Amino acid sequence: MAQSNLLEVDWSKIPAPVDDGGAAHLVGMTMPPVTLLATDGNSVTLSALAGRTVVFAYPRTGEPGKISLVDDWDMIPGARGCTPQTCSFRDLFAELKAAGARQVFGLSTQDNAYQTEMASRLHLPFPVLSDDKLELTRALNLPTMEVAGLTLIKRLALIIDDGRNRHVFYPVFPPDRNAADVLAWLRENSA
Repeated sequence: MAQSNLLEVDWSKIPAPVDDGGAAHLVGMTMPPVTLLATDGNSVTLSALAGRTVVFAYPRTGEPGKISLVDDWDMIPGARGCTPQTCSFRDLFAELKAAGARQVFGLSTQDNAYQTEMASRLHLPFPVLSDDKLELTRALNLPTMEVAGLTLIKRLALIIDDGRNRHVFYPVFPPDRNAADVLAWLRENSA
């Protein structure tokens, strides 16, 4: 099935993910010393970053006009909405920074070359981190799903203060509201 428009989604027709407890252990965890390649060419070690960091994770962004990973992608709870989620963080980036986020990152298991093209196409003002070797995913025991032989991160967002997870948004639905929910939390919980 072709993905004609990745941004316009009728969320009432998409199954919502349920809280399976897969992220409950993350609050209070110290980030592991895993270094990931970012779309801006830098290597990022989240555990070493000072201040407040927002990381939103998603299964994988699609490409307009390209075939979906699997025909029933939209019917997998939590699969659809990676591009709307990413664009919402793009659109609220300045407000997130003003509310105390020193840095914002996207995160997926897609490779850096694909992510770099996507970041350019979507005009992202923040880098996206590639966990294509699943190092961070495994070290944190992030919730994942298996689709078409690939291990994909289930959609979530982390608020990290000086290398320690302070808050987790999970499950995230609808995805295009995630950035606004994160922004509201940041405004209510100064660093």
